[in-house]
Amino acid sequence: MWFPRLASDASLRDRPVEGPFALVLRRGGADRLHCLNPAASAGGLARDMTLADARAVCPGLITRPANLAREAAALASLRRWAGRYAPLVATDGPDGLIADITGVPHLFGGERELRDDLHARLSRAGLHVGSAIAGTRGAAHALARHGGGIIADGRLAEAIGPLPVAALRIDPGTTRALVSLGLERIADLAALPRASLARRFGPELVMRLDQTLGLSCEPVAAVTEPPHFSVRMTFAEPIGLQSDVMAGLGRLLERLCQRLASAQRGARHLTLALQRVNHTSAQVEIGLARPGRDPDRIAALFVTGIGEIDAGFGIESMRLSASLTEPLVPEQITGAQIAAPQTPAPGGPGPGGTGEELADLLSSLGNRIGFDRVQRLLPAESLIPERSFLLASAAWSAPQSALPPCPGPARPCILFPPEPVTTLMQGTGRPPARFRWRRMELTTLRAAGPERITPEWWFDDPAWRSGLRDYWRIETCEGPRLWLFHTPQQAGRWSVQGEFP
Repeated sequence: MWFPRLASDASLRDRPVEGPFALVLRRGGADRLHCLNPAASAGGLARDMTLADARAVCPGLITRPANLAREAAALASLRRWAGRYAPLVATDGPDGLIADITGVPHLFGGERELRDDLHARLSRAGLHVGSAIAGTRGAAHALARHGGGIIADGRLAEAIGPLPVAALRIDPGTTRALVSLGLERIADLAALPRASLARRFGPELVMRLDQTLGLSCEPVAAVTEPPHFSVRMTFAEPIGLQSDVMAGLGRLLERLCQRLASAQRGARHLTLALQRVNHTSAQVEIGLARPGRDPDRIAALFVTGIGEIDAGFGIESMRLSASLTEPLVPEQITGAQIAAPQTPAPGGPGPGGTGEELADLLSSLGNRIGFDRVQRLLPAESLIPERSFLLASAAWSAPQSALPPCPGPARPCILFPPEPVTTLMQGTGRPPARFRWRRMELTTLRAAGPERITPEWWFDDPAWRSGLRDYWRIETCEGPRLWLFHTPQQAGRWSVQGEFP
């Protein structure tokens, strides 16, 4: 199947126009015609013509900017639709499809009836199409773009022989070289020795020629559709009570979780769409901190959102979809795990809880305040206090065990940005004997240090541009145990960056 005007047909389906029409794509420093409707082609316009030349030929030309993403999406939709004619359908370039219809034509009454049905349906949809049925993929590709038709068994070489060599899916340079030597048709190449063709024009020409003639295999490499996890329920009478909606959600969750279990996947994001009788809709979206397919745990996350929905004159249908899923293979639960729930599961908390309980907590908090705001600390290899940890979303990161402690002085359990202190009595070569910090006057009782930390030269941190720091562990008479530092280049200036328990 070849769609020569796919982009323009898709654009005109939404906003039809009368007269010459073309999509414009900027290429090579100029706006060029990308796809035209029949009226524009009849007016003497052609693809790759510059827009300035096109307007000179056809002043009444209507243009729109081309959208390559939309064109690809249209072809993907056609590929899924063409599944009614073949179990294997693949894309064939940016504007074509190839389908393996082996064993299918008799269901439509024959190959000719199948092709007629295809053209009739696409014509009603406003799409121009050229199609061909042949014994090989290459022959079907060539004939679809040069008249179309059906090639009977045993007449493959005879049918494609008159076609130009450009139909073999070879590069334009090879095509021009063949035409310059007088080899303009496929029949001219078929009679030549393969070895001489390969030496002169490369192995690709011989490969394409053999694939077209059926001497080399070229299967249809159809793309496997990703699984779609969605279930729907329609009610005989509209419902409006929250309990009724939750009961319907429970039935949908049972069916959806069964599909997820069959595919060994777990849901991370689910959407519940509620259709009212007045043709308006409402949605409730929830996320999970880790993949799951437990109907009861998932239903609990929908309670708040469903309670805020106005049912109006009633809800007539519900659709539940898992828009984001991740692999979730079955796990073996042993008797020891049941008897000792304090053993942390992968991604779970420490003693006293299970991984499911922590996932429920993260899911509940994430749906209330946002998953990006629920964060966890991850260890990082750095001697700089501020870089010894990383902040990551708890829902999208796995917990990590702490790094082995580095040899040297202990670090504070509370760390904060440096806070300057006011020196009231300077010590001799040591931290201040008396100082003021956070409106408190403190007296140094004991001091241990210094621990010298050098800034990491490969990071440009403004806070460390003053150079290395000497850290001291201070015990005060008033009780606080602080982590003070000063830079040798700035003698007499002390700051507090942490507090010990």
